[in-house]
Amino acid sequence: MNKVAKVDFSFWVMKICATTLGETGGDLLSMTLKVGYAMSSTILLSLFVLAFIAQLASKKFNPAIYWTVILATSSAGTEISDFMDRTLKLGYPHGSLILLSGLLTILGIWYLSEKSLSVDNIQTTKVEIFYWVAILFSNTLGTALGDFLSLSSGLGFFDSAASIGSLIGLSVLAFYFTKVNRVVLFWVAFVLTRPFGATFGDLLTKSHQNGGLGFGTVGASIFLALILVSMVIYSSIKTKREQDAQVKENVDN
Repeated sequence: MNKVAKVDFSFWVMKICATTLGETGGDLLSMTLKVGYAMSSTILLSLFVLAFIAQLASKKFNPAIYWTVILATSSAGTEISDFMDRTLKLGYPHGSLILLSGLLTILGIWYLSEKSLSVDNIQTTKVEIFYWVAILFSNTLGTALGDFLSLSSGLGFFDSAASIGSLIGLSVLAFYFTKVNRVVLFWVAFVLTRPFGATFGDLLTKSHQNGGLGFGTVGASIFLALILVSMVIYSSIKTKREQDAQVKENVDN
């Protein structure tokens, strides 16, 4: 039985909400609550490991667990990226290159092992591990890339979000109007939605003087959490109905 979410429009909406919440939630922990980047990275990576174990132990797709892991990778990615930049002093450009190399390495090993990078039907533990490690790297890379564009490139939060949003739009057009490989487009879009979430999170939380909307990490996190929880509840109800219908069909046959 497939253990990951179906990739449709609602998937991308929830993915952007989760990654943006990961950005604001990570900043809430490290900066607003002053926990620090090293400790925040440790806490959020521990939460990711727990959620990851729960996902692997699940015998079927569970929306609540699945999106908890996505959120955990996003939050942990935020802190890892900030730790690399601000504590290790690597800078966002170098950090992005390191993370991009890591992501390409994971995808390469995955492809050599399975001869596919498809995310439509993930059932084995081995493929699922590849899937989640790639997601962790892509979300961390997205954070570094988003911060580089918004903080170091001179574009600012709004222009960075608009630029990445445009690239996501081009990926959507390529999906519907070209024959570009769908797996390639998925991973391109998955990586791009993380910096979009990062820059959008910065746009929501930063002060007006710094080019943001001034909602703060607390207000933005609560707002995004409410949206995500509502969509997860809806997805859980829908998934339960689909799984019950499938079981009934199997019994009837």
